[in-house]
Amino acid sequence: MDQVKATAAFVANRSSHVVVDSAGLEKVVENIQDKIPKIEWDFEGIHYFDNGPLTVQYLFVLDTLNFCFWPDKNLNYDDLASGLKEALENDKSVFDADHLQKITGLQLRNLLKWPRPLPLEDERVRLLHEVGFELERSFGGKASNLVESCGRSAAKLVATIASHFPGFRDHSVYKGHQIFLYKRAQIFAADLYGAFKGQGYGEFDDISSITIFADYIVPAMLRKLGVLKYSSTLASIIESNKEIVSGSEEEVELRACSIYAVEKMRDLISVKLGKQVLSVELDLWLWAYGVQNPSLPYHRTLSIYY
Repeated sequence: MDQVKATAAFVANRSSHVVVDSAGLEKVVENIQDKIPKIEWDFEGIHYFDNGPLTVQYLFVLDTLNFCFWPDKNLNYDDLASGLKEALENDKSVFDADHLQKITGLQLRNLLKWPRPLPLEDERVRLLHEVGFELERSFGGKASNLVESCGRSAAKLVATIASHFPGFRDHSVYKGHQIFLYKRAQIFAADLYGAFKGQGYGEFDDISSITIFADYIVPAMLRKLGVLKYSSTLASIIESNKEIVSGSEEEVELRACSIYAVEKMRDLISVKLGKQVLSVELDLWLWAYGVQNPSLPYHRTLSIYY
């Protein structure tokens, strides 16, 4: 995703709230050696998988809804993934395109067995309607047809999703320039790659083009590792659990600098350790360890993009 990498570098080179610390990067890479574990995609057994088109449909619905959990302190990604898995096991038609176009907030809550309104529930429902409509109109109702139309290119898949589904257009404007981040569209490509182990629907000739997924956990882990440094003002906002405005300079810098830092980390690992590591693998490593450290101060933003 050249657009993502280029615009992340643009932000990192002009950032005033977040700094990528070169010495911190060097230290992390020196200490890595063989410490990056191979984490299986479904390491907690929370996802649906049948090795066919229904898994692709499930993953697209999952990644449509994969954003903004923090306002409900008891809700997390595992609840979403496992709730959708159980719903699909109970009714194989539940994510058919025509069903997605009609779903209500209450029905979504019932699918997930969640006892109260979801954060940004109206937006989640709107996005499901959008996905159902466009899948039916352009891809015969099947997310698998969407994937097959991209000819084993992860980059083309991300671009096609952004073109057809406005809710996946993870763009921001920073200092007068458009910035491309594409968190959820890239996660879909990575989920396919991980679930299908690089075969079938998960076979991409250019999986190395995918960057990390600019969410709220990765910056916190990079800060803990000494790779990202925050201004005193931003650090105070995050540590006091204050909300950061969606699309603000602070938010864009947190996300873009995380992408830029991990791309630099990949380059250093290649040069110093002679290893080729995918950003997908680094993201899973950082995310998994971040989840295991829930006391880390994460930034909070109300946004459908992460």
